Amino acid sequence: MAARQQDDGPALPLYLTEPGRAVGDYGLYLAARPLMSRLPRGDGHPVLVLPGLLADDISTRVLRAVLRKLGYDAHGWGLGRNIGPTAGCVKGTRDLLHHLRDKHQRPVSLIGWSLGGIFARDLARRDPESVRQVVTLGSPFRLTRHSQSRAAKVFDRYSHLHVEHRTLPLESETTPLAVPTTSIYSHYDGIVHWQTCLNTPGERCENIAVMASHLGLGHHPASIWAVADRLAQREGTWTPFKAPLFLRPAFPRPARPKAGDPAAAHGTAA
Repeated sequence: MAARQQDDGPALPLYLTEPGRAVGDYGLYLAARPLMSRLPRGDGHPVLVLPGLLADDISTRVLRAVLRKLGYDAHGWGLGRNIGPTAGCVKGTRDLLHHLRDKHQRPVSLIGWSLGGIFARDLARRDPESVRQVVTLGSPFRLTRHSQSRAAKVFDRYSHLHVEHRTLPLESETTPLAVPTTSIYSHYDGIVHWQTCLNTPGERCENIAVMASHLGLGHHPASIWAVADRLAQREGTWTPFKAPLFLRPAFPRPARPKAGDPAAAHGTAA
């Protein structure tokens, strides 16, 4: 058996404890609800939220509900379970993006969880004029091999239904997006290696570390605060994320890679 490489997928204990830790993250959300009134507020623009692999709109319900309370026109994707880039998924996400853009006559912010974040980045590359910004939650868009994700086998199970087939690393990820982009990730992710979620350093892109499970990224209080803060920026402007003083402990400083570490090529700025 080949030795496990240092930057392969998350360790088994992190993977096995994902469901329990996700429940704990939801408990933190419930405990933090009194603080929701202090969340940054924006201009109420349209937001499209895309779920992760095997998930549907139920998984993003908490996040969308919070965003609606903040005044945003937040939408789920309405395409059922996410089983990869099927014909219905590819066409459906494009159509929904264009519908929201035309309805509001303004660009749409895209939030994608895990695989949904890869879809969101694809939409932004294909139609940057329709996208205001992209926020990803634990999205492994910098995968270089399948072993860095413990969901690879599940994804491959549905590959016969996919209309888009790509090799790793993703060729599209050799250049930064044309729109502002934020990657929210966790060093405690039990599904994908956290290094695969890092944006390439650029003028309008960043990486924000939180202490959440992969399955809890959509409702962890730190993730919600970071999403609300990013959405609250005025259209056409962008400044790097800076957590308020009372929340600084919820946003750990990313680990700095050692020389020769694959992460060194990805950047680790928070």
